[in-house]
Amino acid sequence: MLIVMHMYVVVAGALVVALMAGFGIAGITTGWVLPPARHRILRPRLWGYGQLLGAAGAALWMFLGVFPARLDVLPLIGWFVFTGSLGLQMLAKRPGRTPGPPPTNSAS
Repeated sequence: MLIVMHMYVVVAGALVVALMAGFGIAGITTGWVLPPARHRILRPRLWGYGQLLGAAGAALWMFLGVFPARLDVLPLIGWFVFTGSLGLQMLAKRPGRTPGPPPTNSAS
């Protein structure tokens, strides 16, 4: 029974990581964002990079965290990569830098 439940959790985790990576690639290449978040994301390519980085970090954290202590630093790196990707996705909700009008010299 425990082995079957473990298999369900691993398959669900792999599916979530694959979906995250797929949505990230779609955001990078086409600028497509999931419909519920479409009105909030102002920079879809940056959001796609954050999504792809989050998928890589989540995979490191989930799938290498079960190994013995000789690999104990890789899941920790995966966790930090995942949380860093959340920061990138948060930045994607902010407007980017746009060049403003040239300054006018009113002194002459």
